Amino acid sequence: MTSDCSARRRRAPCAVVAALALAMLLGACGASSKPTPSSAHVTKETCRQLEAVLSDGPEPAADPIGYAQAQILPLRQIHTTDAKLAEAIDTLASAYQGFSSSDGARSAKSAVSSASRAIDTICPAATS
Repeated sequence: MTSDCSARRRRAPCAVVAALALAMLLGACGASSKPTPSSAHVTKETCRQLEAVLSDGPEPAADPIGYAQAQILPLRQIHTTDAKLAEAIDTLASAYQGFSSSDGARSAKSAVSSASRAIDTICPAATS
């Protein structure tokens, strides 16, 4: 009986250690799987920011140059992890910069229209 009893005593700490190790392993797995915002959610939030920026400033029809100037800095301050949307925002900001610098030249106006369409493809009606 003594040998049977001592074998049980050795197994008990091993079982406790194994249970603790398993609990730590499962806890580590759970901690690393925090939900991250989906790319669709990030894009939607960026689109909201974009709409807010583009709705501010002078009336585009009444003061196209002033409107373009008012958009450049706020557009450059929008950051997103969506590479396609980030490029479209940068292109629109650059187009507004060109429009403003050229005093509304036809080619610059065309660049703004093209950049606006690219934005609207990702964020429908954002530039309207």
